[in-house]
Amino acid sequence: QVQLVESGGGLVQAGESLRLSCAASGNIFSINAMGWYRQAPGKQRELVAQITSGGSTNYADSVKGRFTITSDNAKNTVYLQMNSLKPEDTAVYYCNGHLMTGWAFSKYEASYWGQGTQVTVSS
Repeated sequence: QVQLVESGGGLVQAGESLRLSCAASGNIFSINAMGWYRQAPGKQRELVAQITSGGSTNYADSVKGRFTITSDNAKNTVYLQMNSLKPEDTAVYYCNGHLMTGWAFSKYEASYWGQGTQVTVSS
């Protein structure tokens, strides 16, 4: 009933930029927070950046100053602008949304994930 669809991944060289997008659709009453996580081969999934409905942001130390997360609340869409990319940024990037879904008299918060998009940075 709720879908998160990512786009924008690809192959770039070190120092270049990419912009990821994630659009949430379906039975959504409101979005509390959306974020980007990444998982490199052999490593655990980690938080990259998160933005709340009020606009507060949180970044992993490894991406501070290089990545920027923004959102378009009217479109239920979150973006991740990634600049000065490094080979260590190579991973599958996943969108996550904490949102209110359900029915008019029975709303509840749930967490949803996108399918992931590959980002590869060559040296």
